[in-house]
Amino acid sequence: MNSFGLRRVVPCLFVVLASGAWGQRLPQTVVPEHYTLQLTPDLNSATFTGVESIDVQMQQPANEITLNALEIKFSKVTATVNGQEMPATVTEDPANQQATLHFDNPLPAGPLTLHIDYSGILNDKLRGFYLSKTPTQRLAVTQFESTDARRAFPSFDEPAFKATFSVTLVAPKGDMAISNTNAISDTPGPGPDQHTVQFATTPKMSTYLVAFLVGNFDCISGQSDGTPIRVCATPGNAQYEHFALSGAEFFLHYYNQYFGIKYPMPKLDLIGIPDFEAGAMENFGAITFRETALLVNPKTATLGEEQNVAIDVAHEMAHQWFGDMVTMQWWNNIWLNEGFATWMETKAAGAWKPEWHLEQGAVGGGFFGLNGSLNYDAQKITRPIRAEANTPDQINQMFDAISYGKAAAVLSMTENYETPEVFRKGVHNYLEAHLFGNATAEDFWNAQAAASHLPVDKILESFIAEPGVPMLTFGEPVNGTVKVTQQRFYLNPTIEVAVRQKWTIPVCFGEPNHQQKCDVMSEEQQSLAIPHASPFFPDAGGKGYYRYALPEDVYRTLVSDVETQLTPAERISLLGNEWAEVHADQASVGDYLDLVAAVKDDPNATVIGMAVSPLGTIANSIAGNEQERQTLAAWVRKTFRPEWDKLGAPSPSDTPNQKELRATLFAVLGFQGEDPDIIAQAKQMASGYFTNPGSVDPTLAQTAASLAAIHGDAAYFDQLQHVYETSDNPQMKETALGLLSEFRDPALERRAMEYAISGKVRNQDAIFEFMAPLGQRQTRNVAWNFIQQNWNEVQKQFTTAMGGYLVGATGVFCSEQKKQEVVDFFTAHPVPASSDALQRAEDSIDQCVQLRSAQGPNLEKWAAGQ
Repeated sequence: MNSFGLRRVVPCLFVVLASGAWGQRLPQTVVPEHYTLQLTPDLNSATFTGVESIDVQMQQPANEITLNALEIKFSKVTATVNGQEMPATVTEDPANQQATLHFDNPLPAGPLTLHIDYSGILNDKLRGFYLSKTPTQRLAVTQFESTDARRAFPSFDEPAFKATFSVTLVAPKGDMAISNTNAISDTPGPGPDQHTVQFATTPKMSTYLVAFLVGNFDCISGQSDGTPIRVCATPGNAQYEHFALSGAEFFLHYYNQYFGIKYPMPKLDLIGIPDFEAGAMENFGAITFRETALLVNPKTATLGEEQNVAIDVAHEMAHQWFGDMVTMQWWNNIWLNEGFATWMETKAAGAWKPEWHLEQGAVGGGFFGLNGSLNYDAQKITRPIRAEANTPDQINQMFDAISYGKAAAVLSMTENYETPEVFRKGVHNYLEAHLFGNATAEDFWNAQAAASHLPVDKILESFIAEPGVPMLTFGEPVNGTVKVTQQRFYLNPTIEVAVRQKWTIPVCFGEPNHQQKCDVMSEEQQSLAIPHASPFFPDAGGKGYYRYALPEDVYRTLVSDVETQLTPAERISLLGNEWAEVHADQASVGDYLDLVAAVKDDPNATVIGMAVSPLGTIANSIAGNEQERQTLAAWVRKTFRPEWDKLGAPSPSDTPNQKELRATLFAVLGFQGEDPDIIAQAKQMASGYFTNPGSVDPTLAQTAASLAAIHGDAAYFDQLQHVYETSDNPQMKETALGLLSEFRDPALERRAMEYAISGKVRNQDAIFEFMAPLGQRQTRNVAWNFIQQNWNEVQKQFTTAMGGYLVGATGVFCSEQKKQEVVDFFTAHPVPASSDALQRAEDSIDQCVQLRSAQGPNLEKWAAGQ
């Protein structure tokens, strides 16, 4: 699933929590083998009825069976044992999301069949079996990960309870029914306005991967390696489905070849849903998406929008192997699903579109990129990759940058150390050994160690078990060796290291012609073998999951050779590492800006994007007054305006990299440089973009539209609101809605937030109308006051995950007073599944206060020299 942190808890506290948490786990004494499900949704009343049979194996005699059920009304429950029907009464436990079936006489050990007639609601929570709407129709759709299959059918709703499923859907006449497998029959009835669709039996799979959808969909079809593929969305969107279909056809063949195991389902559907909380969901054979994560208008889509769709499709399709065929035993190992799919998405999408250079982005500072994950993990509040999670709230908080980004980065580092082909062999062996079963972290790293004959098990075990980021401090390279020490790295240098930690780390050094030589560090202090190469660089390929400190002369040599001796990925590594050292007060902000100047004419958009990304933090969090901000803006114009001018006007022959580089330079000159000429161009370009989208390169135009919004007036706001309400292009609608949140005029900012709670914005999108202005220095106080004053209406917009996102977004403040306001407010107004987010917000504010205190004088000194 494309979605977001769980923190380590004090051991004594965890003992208290665990006793209650384990009460939500099911007994292991009843094992399901097969479900037969018939569901009949009533779209008008937003309800459904279900008829279910579950074939189970009783491990021992018992008078009762406990399974998961939530918001289910039981009508009739019986068990068939040796041809005899035994009625049951039901006791429900909503707090633990369970129901217990009680029988007058003991059920014997061995096989039996449960029969359950029940009903439920098509809810508005975007979880379980729920209702989605367009202006012209209603749809019944599902989202079960992680613990919401129990809202649709009583079940043993834990990933290790794999079973086969035979699904039948009774749908309104004229509506399509979709499930995990292919339809094997479609007959009229039982009512005059209904038809009944029966689907083939699935392979063994976990309950959270079951899917069923009923509604009016337009689909286009293709195939790959003999497997039929459809892309479906609500009527009017078929014209936007071709890009995703082309990608899916490529990815299916790519994965069949990479894994050496053919996709096992009889078909693959990719379905866009109007109301959908996550980015996408990997249901086995029936992947569901937000519309903007699947649909592409080739005339108006930006390069970033195309890349996001490609990555989302590649991510979910990778799950068909890692997650669906082989599933983690329990949610504490969700990284086996999400980390692998995150790592695999750029590999597959990069093979499809090599001109995108996605391998550079994987090293970058995005939320799930390597540098982004290192920064997330270097905060006070973090957790190991594998962590305890037993309640639904705890499980939901596992979907964060640790399970996705850190796990992916550790896999990338391990592959780089083993070599890609050896790593691929280990992946194949792991999957083959656990097909249609469950697995643990140990299963994966043992397979890798057996394939590579390297200490990969020790490496992975240390990174899976230890929270945080290693800092490697290098001495002077001498005669083919270098002395290194390791300790835990924190972005905030005031945090005291309470426990000494040690990792087993593959450290790879650059050699001539961009080759590498690797050694393994397993002690706190160690001498490593290094190549005789200059310059000395301890992160060949930019794939190491660690920060590094170098002797001053070694660092200066790297800076002078950065454009000639390092690859783009290595430059991104160096930039990210230096900015982290600024946070940790191990380098000055002036040092970082000198490094930015050294790469200013780099031809790679991702390198420039990484270089300039901290400039907003420098202006908003470190600068102590407007004069310093204006000095920084003048430096930005002086440094990057010549690079912008060299690019020239957009051309049809521009490469993707040139388009992205132009947009990146335009953004830094407009937002951080406050270049009046760029701002004027942005206003003109934005006006034309929304009236005639084909008149300008979309990648540049969306950047211009955002810059125009922060300087925008009521007329531009009205134009964007009209586009959102009338456009039939999902990405254009999302763009316009997002821009409404970027206006800096306080009246227009409040108007955007009032619009978000008006009922005219989908719940999945509304929360971002508050998060965006919180993120800007000029608008955050207005946004925070609005949120507090309108809390009852704001919280109505929350879905399961969105409340936590908003709580986390309050970590943008930079004073002790505001931190206390945030803590006091959310203590008085608790948000479900957000305890980790609140602690991270506190930590982030502390970190900002420290950064301003440490680097403010350094910026003042730098500004005086300009």
